[in-house]
Parts: sequence; structure tokens; C-alpha cells
Amino acid sequence: MMSLTHYDSIWLGADVATLRDGRYGIIKDGAVAVCGDKLAWVGPRSDLPPSCGAAIHDFGGGIITPGLVDCHTHLVFGGDRSREFEQRLNGVSYAQIAAGGGGILSTVNATRAASEDELLALAEARLAMLLAEGVTCIEIKSGYGLTLDSEIKMLRVARRIAQTHPVTVKTTLLAAHAIPPEFAGRADDYVTLICQRWIPEVAALGLADAIDGFCEHLAFSPAQIARVFDAARAAGLPVKLHAEQLSSLGGGALAARYGALSADHLEYATEKDVQAMAQSGTVAVLLPGACYMLRETQLPPVALFRQYGVPMALASDSNPGTSPACSLRLMLNMGCTLFRLTPEEALAAVTINGARALGLETELGTLEAGKMADFVHWPVAHPAALAYWLGGQLPNTVVYRGLRR
Repeated sequence: MMSLTHYDSIWLGADVATLRDGRYGIIKDGAVAVCGDKLAWVGPRSDLPPSCGAAIHDFGGGIITPGLVDCHTHLVFGGDRSREFEQRLNGVSYAQIAAGGGGILSTVNATRAASEDELLALAEARLAMLLAEGVTCIEIKSGYGLTLDSEIKMLRVARRIAQTHPVTVKTTLLAAHAIPPEFAGRADDYVTLICQRWIPEVAALGLADAIDGFCEHLAFSPAQIARVFDAARAAGLPVKLHAEQLSSLGGGALAARYGALSADHLEYATEKDVQAMAQSGTVAVLLPGACYMLRETQLPPVALFRQYGVPMALASDSNPGTSPACSLRLMLNMGCTLFRLTPEEALAAVTINGARALGLETELGTLEAGKMADFVHWPVAHPAALAYWLGGQLPNTVVYRGLRR
């Protein structure tokens, strides 16, 4: 007698884009079998092993992709800076806006003043838009508190989101985001505080999965970031870096030297940076929303990333100042139109490479047996359609950890 395999559910009637090896990896008329919260089998429908007990879901067409990964966001913050956007378009300079109490410090003040529950409600509204577009994993940074209590408050909100919503959340301490007003002219003292007290305390509380910093002439120097990374290493936490967004300071190479999960932005990355990232396996996270909002003409060196085999991810960079974006699928289009990625590269950038940027490539990002059962059905004929349609929500069905979301 032929033995039967037990599955909890089988999802079929669509082509399956596995994204293995960063390619579409399309299986025509495929099937996905789920057992518990894991993928148990992925392949052509015609090869599906005989099974019993499974709930059968037939999509009747379309494609199935891995769940989308938004690997760089600042989703938790207080206040609103839409008025500043209007001011800039009317010719008011950033310096003038900052002198009037605007800019990043306005977000810092609003975030400090907001309660944990208020920040949660604001973040949930932004999250809802990302979830509606097929996001099943998201990274959330702190960085708008700039006091220990406020940074912890932001990270607690991110952890609460993970507990109450069907989405995987990775948290990142970004205390080295800006110099707080209390430390004006004393950046080294602030870095010392981050290294000696904040990182150890946040690590002890288990609130951060990684440490990030902003390496830029208007923020922190490479030497200061190296101190932060040394403290992260001592605390047993991986690092990420905002690097080479506005100038070339060797941030990509610095991130690579510390084995960073990712270096993000990278508009001014040099070939030396790219070579170092290739050797360390550091992912290049490209953020077209910020490039678009800032009307930046310097573009990331995509050709060099391809030449040296550096994995490229895309993310929303959802934040109140330079990328007020809550659509990862729009970033697919911008990655193609602004940065000249192919649609295949763009989809890999928000699946397997986004997972790599969070250290989750063994769990998420592709459709293959043993990985988490996070996937999305789209009623389109080809994966390129996900990058092709500009704006608006495409209908979809999201399965998270084996259950329809």
C-alpha cells in the first residue's frame, strides 16, 4: 500500500516563484505544502506526493511568491513633518526649518513626548499599509528618542507589534542616529554613553536584534561608529550601517570590516567599499524612497554590486523626514526606474536579499522545504507585474506561518 504524507494545507493552482538563488525560479502549475508553520514541500503540482488530511486551497491562476521583507524602516516615531515638505517646496532651506524647531529634532521631541501606547497606535497605522502589500517580515529601528528611556520605549513598541500582529519583526538600536541637543558639540561624550551604558543595557533587556549607526559628516565619524560597533560586538549583537548616503567616508568598507549584516543607502559607495562588502558578505540595502524625496542625482553603484556579486536589497526606509513611504511594492518600481534594477533583481531584493540583510536567510526569503510558511498569492500572470504596476494595491492573499492572514 502506498504511504500517504500528512500535510496541514496544500496551496496550488498558481505558478510558484521560489526566488532560489535570487532568480524567479518559476515552477509552472506549482504547489506548496505546509506542515505546522513550515514549508514541507514545494514543486510542480504533478509531482505532489500523495497526502492525507490537508486542507486544499486552489487559487485558480496567478503566482505565489515568498512573503516580502522590508529590511530597513523607522516605523516608530511621533509627530508629523508634512508641513516641512511643503516649506521645502516653497524654497525654505533645511537650515531655516531646523532653526525654527523642525527637522529631525522635531521628530525627537515628539517621540520623547509620546506615550508608548501613542507610538504603538501611530506605528500600527503605518504597518497596516505595508502588511496589505504582502510584507511578512519587517525591521524597525529606534533612533528618534536619543535618550536611553526613549530609545527603550521605541524598541518596546516594536516588540509589542511583533506580539500582536502576524508579522516577523527584527529590532535595531539606532542610538547613533543624530547628536541630541543635550550633547551639542560633545558627540564623543554621547558615543561614550551609547557604548558604555546604552548598548549593554538594551542587550541585557533583549530589546535589540542588531545595532545601527549613521556614518555621515552631519552625524557620526567612522572612528565614532567603530567605537559603537566594538560595543555591539562586546554585547554579542550584529551590526548594520547607514553609509555613504551624502558623501564618501568609507562607511561601506567600515561596515564590511565588522562583518555587518548590511550597509544601507550607499549612493556614494566606492569600488573599495563594494569589494570589501563582497568579501564580508555584507548586503547592500538600497533605499530609492529617500533618493526620490531628496531629489538625489548620485545613484548607488549598482553595476559594481553586480560585478562583485554583492547581494542587493530594497527597503521602504519608512521615516518622517526623507522617505515617508509605506509601500514596499512602490520601492520595487523605484528600484527599477531610478536604480535600473531588473524586475527579477527587485523581487529578490525584497525577498531573499531582504532576509539576508536581517540574518534570516535560512528561515525566510525563498520558497523551499524547511523554511517558514510565509508566502503571498498575487492574481497576476508574471512576477514582473509586481514592479510594473505603479501605486495602488494589488489584490493578494497572504499566508503567514502557514495560516491565511
